Amino acid sequence: MSKAGNPNWGKPEVEPVVPTVTQFELKARELGLLPDQYVRSEALRDWVQRNRNIRYVPEPLLEAWGFEINTSF
Repeated sequence: MSKAGNPNWGKPEVEPVVPTVTQFELKARELGLLPDQYVRSEALRDWVQRNRNIRYVPEPLLEAWGFEINTSF
């Protein structure tokens, strides 16, 4: 008689962790910026101004530029 059901039920699934790259990081790379250059970049500031409510942007950078975040969804 065979056992019914999934023999792996209850065991944790171990999958490799794949690092994700955010749109912010892609834009910074596209502009050729290093993290210490973010605050001085007008092009990055303009991109953040347009995308701050729909894309991830590091909070210290938002604070440095004085941007407020719209948290109402």
